[in-house]
Amino acid sequence: MASHSQVLVEEKSNVRILILNRSKQLNALSSHMISRLLQLFLAYEDDPSVKLVILKGQGRAFCAGGDVSAVVRDIRLGNWRLSAAFMSDEYKLNYVMATYSKPQVSILNGIVMGGGAGVCIHGRFRIATENTVFAMPETAIGLFPDVGASFFLSRLPGFFGEYLGLTGARLDGAEMLACGLATHFVPSTKLAALEADLCRVSSGDPNFASTILDAYTQIPHLKQQSAYHRLDVIDRCFSKRTVEEIISALEREAPKEPDEWISSTITALKKASPASLKISLRSIREGRFQGLGQCLIRENRMVSHVMKGDISKDFVEGCRSILTDKDKNPKWEPCRLEEVKDEMVDKYFKKMEEDEWWEDLKLPPRKNLPASAIAKL
Repeated sequence: MASHSQVLVEEKSNVRILILNRSKQLNALSSHMISRLLQLFLAYEDDPSVKLVILKGQGRAFCAGGDVSAVVRDIRLGNWRLSAAFMSDEYKLNYVMATYSKPQVSILNGIVMGGGAGVCIHGRFRIATENTVFAMPETAIGLFPDVGASFFLSRLPGFFGEYLGLTGARLDGAEMLACGLATHFVPSTKLAALEADLCRVSSGDPNFASTILDAYTQIPHLKQQSAYHRLDVIDRCFSKRTVEEIISALEREAPKEPDEWISSTITALKKASPASLKISLRSIREGRFQGLGQCLIRENRMVSHVMKGDISKDFVEGCRSILTDKDKNPKWEPCRLEEVKDEMVDKYFKKMEEDEWWEDLKLPPRKNLPASAIAKL
């Protein structure tokens, strides 16, 4: 597929519809897609005729994340700086969406994972459907929930964000709505009519889009086995100070909870990269007290260390195990939580002073910020 067709554009009166168009790759974000989206969002912001931007995905995914296989290929070729630059560009796009002066409506009719969350959660409106599957699965591949996740996960009810970020647990559309990751739930059969109505919006006032969305939205039924029904257990366990204490707390709960949820949660934690779990927990905890800009700058430091592999090479190993060889048997280093010392975790949060090329993330200058965006800074 030619790179220019990876993001399709439909112009409808005062509305622009952007379609992520790499359906075979589940719309994983390539470097081109990120720069193209950034270019389009900035151009539309300066265009007074554009009142609303709709973002959706072609096929069965909204967006399954960043193109991790391309990132790992660059690292293997010795070009970790190229991979770090890719992540920096992604974070700049996240920041522009979070501080956007016009309403963004993301239609999440399918898979939304990792970097895919970054291009929708920061926008004003997120529409889930019965086909939505959300997850932040980074700890399983030796990464950590990034794209501003330390900001948005830390603001979910109780310690639900720690649960999602550490385990990579999947949510459906009803659960996304319940915890606030989605703003509306619309059955997929109604999406074409909703889109047609949104395309008649003639004002950049988000209340106009909101009124239309409210007319279509439903309150879906949460499944009986939903993790959202277990917020009390999640809060008891995932509020603990360390990952080791979280696992111990879950193991103490196991006899009281006869279903599979506890055991699958413990299994997910024990399979994940120990280093990733520790940096992810600290990242989300720090995110609670930081604005989005601060979170992205810090996450960029962390991801640069991950890409360079100077502290741990778990990211390359995780991608080999899960995505390339698919043996699902990663050899983590360190392989045990107790071997991941605080000094090791600290390094991820520090600048790369010794690298002349590297610098802290420079967020794009923003003007005329709406009040909702200023609250995130």
